[in-house]
Amino acid sequence: MVVKRRHEMGAGGQCICPKCSKKSIHHDGIPCQDERCPDCGVKLFREGSYHHKLLLKKQQEK
Repeated sequence: MVVKRRHEMGAGGQCICPKCSKKSIHHDGIPCQDERCPDCGVKLFREGSYHHKLLLKKQQEK
């Protein structure tokens, strides 16, 4: 059985909260979006992902 990966970010890296910017270590096999920020409960983004880049762009426009 072939399993398709949705993202090819590789091992390592960090997950980041879009609300409070708290960072946590990315765990292999667990998408950042399946984890929640321990401080505010928001879904996390993978640092360097498409959604993280959109958030940074939006913050720069302010």
